[in-house]
Amino acid sequence: MDLQKVGNFIRDKRKAKNLTQLELAEKIFVSEKTISKWETGRGFPDTSLIVPLCEVLEINANELLSGEELKD
Repeated sequence: MDLQKVGNFIRDKRKAKNLTQLELAEKIFVSEKTISKWETGRGFPDTSLIVPLCEVLEINANELLSGEELKD
């Protein structure tokens, strides 16, 4: 898994929703620093956060793990 690619994907999806890092963090109950860590490729969401993060960003888990939109 390419953490940088996944991080860029999270950032792009967050920005497309017009959310700040803080707003996204508040929606899934993590710190703003945690979002920044993911977006810069220095970490990955805990498994317990994958579903809530995907719901907020309106993506599925496969897209999150691959770091790109997937065709149906």
